[in-house]
Amino acid sequence: MRTRFVLFLVALFTATTSFAQQSGWQPATGHTQIPIWPNGTPAGSPAISGAEVDTTTPKMPLVAGKALVHLGNVSVPTITVYKPAKQKSPVPAVVIFPGGGYQILAIDLEGSEVCDWLNAKGIACVLLKYRVPDTGPYPKSSAALQDAQRAVGLVRQHAAEWGIDPKRVGVLGFSAGAHLAAALSTHFDKRLYEAVDAADHLSCRPDFAVIVYPGYLALAEQGMKTNPDINPSAHTPPTIIVQAEDDPVHVENATNYFLQLKQVGVPAELHIYAEGGHGYGLRRTALPVTAWPELVETWLHTIGIVHP
Repeated sequence: MRTRFVLFLVALFTATTSFAQQSGWQPATGHTQIPIWPNGTPAGSPAISGAEVDTTTPKMPLVAGKALVHLGNVSVPTITVYKPAKQKSPVPAVVIFPGGGYQILAIDLEGSEVCDWLNAKGIACVLLKYRVPDTGPYPKSSAALQDAQRAVGLVRQHAAEWGIDPKRVGVLGFSAGAHLAAALSTHFDKRLYEAVDAADHLSCRPDFAVIVYPGYLALAEQGMKTNPDINPSAHTPPTIIVQAEDDPVHVENATNYFLQLKQVGVPAELHIYAEGGHGYGLRRTALPVTAWPELVETWLHTIGIVHP
């Protein structure tokens, strides 16, 4: 009897562990999700071992009293399309890049929750689940930026099917994802991979960019020097940047990039708050910085992306 009980526990543990490793993250029903690389990721992609998995543990800090998903071991990148409930085509679209230090993806806090907000405002959302870990920042690795370039091309390719205006496709990123948004805003003229299909012959330049508590745009180990691998030009899209002065990732990431944009004549808007830290996503707290989505809504009207 005791032996059978032990065997049962071993089997239960094995099944539970296997499920946890295979579960990863999937969007709620009703949303279109497609792999972005139909024939596998480009040659030279980093080796990602293990199954896609939520690495969250009970000891990890909460955000606004709620846990969040820390999605790791993403080897099969996808895009998931979130459409407004009452869509009047064609609508603007925003491609979302969650953060996570290029090690994991905060896929709900800085992904699906963002799509719910944009949909409520009549904007389509495309959530990019890009490869991690060790897939950025560019040029240390080009994998995440390859995924970002491919994602924007796919959105334009499927624009008519998804009810999206291909001339109003922007990006929104958080933390490492904000760096990815800036990297795409400055590295869109040449694909970092061999073309797969017609999507790769369409522009991957965003029409606008939202940069929220970015990292990797200022180099702490070099006295907050501007990252030389992020070089805006006059063709970089209009950009809005939000960060808190007390962000441990350093507010110079925002201020340096803003000044770079200003120097090349790119319309840019910068909002720096006294307090807020890092990694709050859209979850509201008593701190004013968490009202940043309202600033973005106003800005999207100002630059003509969202029409009255």
